[in-house]
Amino acid sequence: MNTTLTVIEADITTLSVDAIVNAANASLLGGGGVDGAIHRAAGPALLAACRALPEVRPGARCPTGEARITPGFRLPARHVIHTVGPVWQGGTQGEAALLAACYRNALALAAEHRLATVAFPAISCGIYGYPIDAATAIAVREARAWLARRGGEAPRALVFCAFGATIAAAYRRELARGAP
Repeated sequence: MNTTLTVIEADITTLSVDAIVNAANASLLGGGGVDGAIHRAAGPALLAACRALPEVRPGARCPTGEARITPGFRLPARHVIHTVGPVWQGGTQGEAALLAACYRNALALAAEHRLATVAFPAISCGIYGYPIDAATAIAVREARAWLARRGGEAPRALVFCAFGATIAAAYRRELARGAP
């Protein structure tokens, strides 16, 4: 079955998919933006599950670019894949490679857990300040590269979930640039 890449403008916490991706912070204990919304919608069991994940260093359960998975609890999504995007520092601190790693590692977890549908927010585009056009280009490039490498093993539907028209338009422009 072919995998589809789509864009929707919605609240990611309302999606009935196998997994939503959380643009988290390294502690995985909740925060602002999409992270806070996911924690509020999932309920206190998500915080408990995140606390149960081992710290890799004091205060950090998931370093930038890596991903972890938990159940979705009260969310319509069965799972939450937490990934920590880079803070934009002008593009000279390896931000692009770290953001690309977020997508690759989230997709690897989805494949490992045989998840068919995965929804991504615009990782690092909120408080972390990543320029939207650059971030969406990386997201689409990494999704297409993953699909080209993994073929039938990939999730069957990847959704770029935009919380606003500006980000949705950026994803649509990037997807229109051509198929893999």
